[in-house]
Amino acid sequence: MNDNDLAQAKALEALLHHDIPLTADMGMNVLSWHDRTLRLHLSLAPNVNHKNTLFGGSLYCGAVLAGWGWLHLRLKEVGIDDAHIVIQEGQISYPLPVKTDAVAICDAPDDAAWERFLTIYRRRGRARLTLHTQITEQYCDEPAVTFSGQFVIHR
Repeated sequence: MNDNDLAQAKALEALLHHDIPLTADMGMNVLSWHDRTLRLHLSLAPNVNHKNTLFGGSLYCGAVLAGWGWLHLRLKEVGIDDAHIVIQEGQISYPLPVKTDAVAICDAPDDAAWERFLTIYRRRGRARLTLHTQITEQYCDEPAVTFSGQFVIHR
């Protein structure tokens, strides 16, 4: 991760903790922003449920915020700073329990979808984009949670 990516990640973390105080209480941190992939750390301890696993609502929150954060950072990279980002809808699946700290990972959509999204926003001042997040246990690559969310931006 280069210095600019690190600065962007730290700025996003500060924004999340300031504007959405719940993220600090959840122990959520931005791990990295690199190659158009955002990684958030989700702590088990403040989000533990009665089964000693990560609470489903916290996992949903982490998945949404990984998408929201990804979109926030990409819009800044292309010079769009007048957009309000909201989640319109989301689908989540919890195939495995999360028994440790976790990592929420949001990768870039395909280039064609991103370009369509930008073109529509610039033309209409409003656009939708579907982003996908997966959550894994901290030292595991197997997805424990998969999320697909439709995000809307407007001026």
